[in-house]
Amino acid sequence: MDQSASRTATVVTLWRAIESARSASVRLFEDPLAPAFLPRRFRWALGLSRLPVIGAAVPWSLVDGHWAGPRGTVAVRTRYIDERLGEALDRGVAQVVILGAGFDSRAYRIPAIGRARVFEVDHPLTQAEKRRRLARRFGALPAHVTLVPVDFTTDTLEAALSRSHYRVDAGTFFILEGVTHYLPAEAVDVLFRYVARSAAAGSQMVFTYIHRGILDGSARFAGADRTLASVRQVGEPYTFGFDPAELPAYAAARGLRLLEDVGAPEFCARYLAPRGRDREPLTEFQRAALVEVVGPG
Repeated sequence: MDQSASRTATVVTLWRAIESARSASVRLFEDPLAPAFLPRRFRWALGLSRLPVIGAAVPWSLVDGHWAGPRGTVAVRTRYIDERLGEALDRGVAQVVILGAGFDSRAYRIPAIGRARVFEVDHPLTQAEKRRRLARRFGALPAHVTLVPVDFTTDTLEAALSRSHYRVDAGTFFILEGVTHYLPAEAVDVLFRYVARSAAAGSQMVFTYIHRGILDGSARFAGADRTLASVRQVGEPYTFGFDPAELPAYAAARGLRLLEDVGAPEFCARYLAPRGRDREPLTEFQRAALVEVVGPG
């Protein structure tokens, strides 16, 4: 795989592939496209994960030994976002915008998503690799999908989506998974304000974030220092976080209403415990939230 493609996007894809390989009775979702986005070394780890006994230990120590509980966190947040997206599609949302899409395959695997227009927005280098992989699988992109290359730190999202025929008057569901903590505060602010003013009232955005305390030292979480060191080492350091207590006011100041903010305890109770997986580690400093566009007045 092109080394310019995001390393963290590739690792997250491996964790999704591993979760998908679990038995139907315990897995949280099935992502059949995930293996297609993996380079050879990661496909090897995926193969090991499927072997009895060996699969219980070897891939985890090789792949996420320097991270604290992120494999489980990726699994639960994927399930959470899938559910919120499914609800939006059931309500008849016309557009889905996946910001920082990486190797996300929701545009191709979620039931009924073909009835909506899907815009996948990401850095040109990562997206070029994804386009090559999709071409091998589908030949051509499905008609409902548009790939929108944009660098969040230098490009204008508004201009890029406008060129792609995004409709500001349509009900839209935005997905911002694993993105905010790689952006400067100014870019997050611009992004949230854009969502609030560019989509019809009632449109929603689901996003993940890290607790600001691991960046400014105001809070301590198990494994946070190890994770911060790992992402710095691969050249993709964390730069931004929210304080959960301040999130409602932050959203309101930008024309958004916070509907839900969930973390490890809620994820475990909803998804892991009912499947007998409540002992699996989750990253305590990673959370997910759902906001809604308030609209004028």
